[in-house]
Amino acid sequence: MNLILVAVISLGAIGLIAAVILFVASKKFAVYEDPRIAQVAEVLPQANCGGCGYPGCSGFAAACVKAGSLEGKLCPVGGQPTMEKVAGILGLEATASEPKVAVVRCNGTCANRPKLTQYDGVRSCVVANSTYGGETGCTFGCLGCGDCVSACQFDAIHMNPETGLPEVDESKCTACGACSKACPRNIIEIRPKGKNNRRVYVQCVNKDKGAVARKACTAACIGCGKCVKVCPFEAITLENNLAYIDPAKCKSCRKCETECPQNAIIAVNFPPRKAKPADAAPAAQAASAAPKAAQPVAEPKKETVEVKAAEAPKEAPKTEA
Repeated sequence: MNLILVAVISLGAIGLIAAVILFVASKKFAVYEDPRIAQVAEVLPQANCGGCGYPGCSGFAAACVKAGSLEGKLCPVGGQPTMEKVAGILGLEATASEPKVAVVRCNGTCANRPKLTQYDGVRSCVVANSTYGGETGCTFGCLGCGDCVSACQFDAIHMNPETGLPEVDESKCTACGACSKACPRNIIEIRPKGKNNRRVYVQCVNKDKGAVARKACTAACIGCGKCVKVCPFEAITLENNLAYIDPAKCKSCRKCETECPQNAIIAVNFPPRKAKPADAAPAAQAASAAPKAAQPVAEPKKETVEVKAAEAPKEAPKTEA
């Protein structure tokens, strides 16, 4: 009985000493956390998508509290309303940020980029990109396995079975960048939506020389540089046989779009162009050259012509010899 009592007392003493040590250690090595971090984290959507540039919503909340300014910070999922709530908690001003959207910079549809081989393996763009060049002659374009679709948490991107390319639903896209990170060929770019949701960009990432790129895809950028020369705002640069439009400098004049011989420059959400006078003249000529049989023809008026009978020649008067 004494042995049991000694054991119980010994264990109790050890536990008490350990508790005291842990208490002292917790007080001495305690890390202070601003309570506002938890408050900011509560108003965030908790998507943990990483689109803000920080590891999750808690990391973004800590960065907002420690920074002392919300300039350059944006929660892509919550948008401006969420940032206004964050600003209200921290007593700061929520700077307006330009909304962005994911853009697929590849126009290698089944018609523009015919398949040369057939991939029979794991349906993953990462695996396909690391094992071979793809089913087409373009080694830069979309592989079509849908890694971007799987990475999107907001059901904002889907594969089009007719074109074989991903399509972004602008109404659902939060510009979190998950699809861009999932693409091994970097064909998805997060770009500003632009004024009135209009934007111009080069829908190609092929860096091959012109002849090689055109052979692989009929809509590929061939690096001719015509768009660079025609741009009045110096918004287009040409590097590694590929043109790129800087969204910060582009004024959406669309001169580059009409100058591109490959139609590789895309203008989104713009109204249709008005027909030029030079284009209207051939149309008028074509209309005038149409067969006139289709138009009702007025019957010619019948005119009555009176023809007088020719009078017989009068006989000459006879003279007597």
